[in-house]
Amino acid sequence: MSTQPNFKGKLIVFSAPSGSGKTTIVRHLLGIEALNLEFSISATSRERRGEEVHGKDYYFLSAKEFKTKIKNDEFLEWEEVYRDNFYGTLKSEVERIWAKGKHVIFDIDVSGGLRIKRKFPEETLAIFVKPPSIDELKIRLKKRKTESDDKINMRISKASAELATAPLFDVIIENRYLDKALVEAEDLVKNFVTS
Repeated sequence: MSTQPNFKGKLIVFSAPSGSGKTTIVRHLLGIEALNLEFSISATSRERRGEEVHGKDYYFLSAKEFKTKIKNDEFLEWEEVYRDNFYGTLKSEVERIWAKGKHVIFDIDVSGGLRIKRKFPEETLAIFVKPPSIDELKIRLKKRKTESDDKINMRISKASAELATAPLFDVIIENRYLDKALVEAEDLVKNFVTS
């Protein structure tokens, strides 16, 4: 592994309401070797679900460990989603990826994405993935068959607030047709990392 201490990579943020397709787009971009991207693994204080692996899906920390890291200013951004249920990006995660000479790609919620953009305005490309409509979003969430109607309704009401933040991002990609959205995302990222 070549360590590049002088390499200052770029940060590519993807944010969107749940069901917009951002994770699909991020996975696609990670598969393109020429873009030289690595995924930023978030830290969380929530319990592991199913087959999740520490250091691959998330860095799983206790609420106490999370609060200590907040106090020690170890996070690039963090949020308490529910009481003692934290999510955040460790500064060490970005440093780890930059040390490998790669650019960092985030699949992150709207507020976290905007915090990263504010901290690193020059190095960050903040992309908002917009669903064609709220109705389409609801259809996509129902098709997943992973959540109750209550949870879906909660995500839909949150989506309206998230959509209102779209103009604060550098670029908005409307994911009506996935193939088109993938090409658009690819071009944006390629231009940004080579500029």
